[in-house]
Amino acid sequence: MSTRTIRATSVAIPHLNEPGLYLSQVTSLENSRGRLAEFHYANADLRSLELTGAHLIDGRITALTTQRTHLDELRADSVEFSGCDLSSLRWSNSKLSRVAFRDCKLMGATLEDVILDNVLFENCKLDYSTLVRTRATGPVIFSRCSLREAAFSASDLGSALMNDCDLRHADFDSGTYRGLDLRGNDLSQLRGLSSLRQVIIDQAQTPQLAEALTAELDITYGEEHEST
Repeated sequence: MSTRTIRATSVAIPHLNEPGLYLSQVTSLENSRGRLAEFHYANADLRSLELTGAHLIDGRITALTTQRTHLDELRADSVEFSGCDLSSLRWSNSKLSRVAFRDCKLMGATLEDVILDNVLFENCKLDYSTLVRTRATGPVIFSRCSLREAAFSASDLGSALMNDCDLRHADFDSGTYRGLDLRGNDLSQLRGLSSLRQVIIDQAQTPQLAEALTAELDITYGEEHEST
């Protein structure tokens, strides 16, 4: 296994070029036994992708484009997604372990009741995505990702780190975020600050949080009030 480390957070990610591991080219992610191992699935353009109860192990998914994606009760272990565009993604009741998403478009995605354990999102677009009851049971890294207007609801991301991400109007609504590392981001337009108790920031980010809180509380400065 390889690792991706930012500050004190290290994520174990797939090492699919290790000696003795041969990835077979496949034309579908579906398998009659529900288990697909040591595979490479590439350059598919699908109208719809639906997988239920599948188990993906030691695989690479490259340049997959879908118009609609529904994944339910899916388990992925040591899987790498690269250059994928998964439109209208709905991913539920699943567990991802040692999974990497690189240069993927997951805009408007919904992750509901998904467990993340050693998962990396790098250079990904997750704008307008919704994470509901998503739990990080192991380290999770979002690096150089766009999370504009993403919504986190009733999630547990205490083991996660976000670095150099676009968090404009990202909303944290309830959940557990103690230990979430938010250093290296502009926090001035975050929403749902009352949920972000005991997160980790740099001292220099304090004015950014003050700006976000001012906007969230719709505070009026005295000078502005007197002039109206």
